[in-house]
Amino acid sequence: MFAQVEETVQSSVEWLRLMVETLGAIVIAVGVVVAVIGLLRQMRNAQSAGFGAVRLSFARYLTLALELQLAADILSTSVAPTWERIGKLAAIAIIRTALNYFLSKEMEQESKMTRPAEARPNIPP
Repeated sequence: MFAQVEETVQSSVEWLRLMVETLGAIVIAVGVVVAVIGLLRQMRNAQSAGFGAVRLSFARYLTLALELQLAADILSTSVAPTWERIGKLAAIAIIRTALNYFLSKEMEQESKMTRPAEARPNIPP
């Protein structure tokens, strides 16, 4: 009886992991489509402001996708935690967390640069 319940839980978690991984891939695909459309609009309008807003938008999609992929990895390891899987999860978590951190920092800087001048506080020289 216990083995059957355990197998059902493992199967359910694997399906959930697959759905979360798929959602992460879909988020990346949507982000790419949104970024391409944004780039095409900027090129068509010949805006000289650069591609900061497009990069910022795409970075948001990537950040969400990284978090979803990390969640899928955690689900995968939670079902059958071997030392090998835990080690792989730790390495993946460190890499993805670092990527997410630096991506967030870049988004923060890009957000400051793309903000309109009137929204910035007036600081006398």
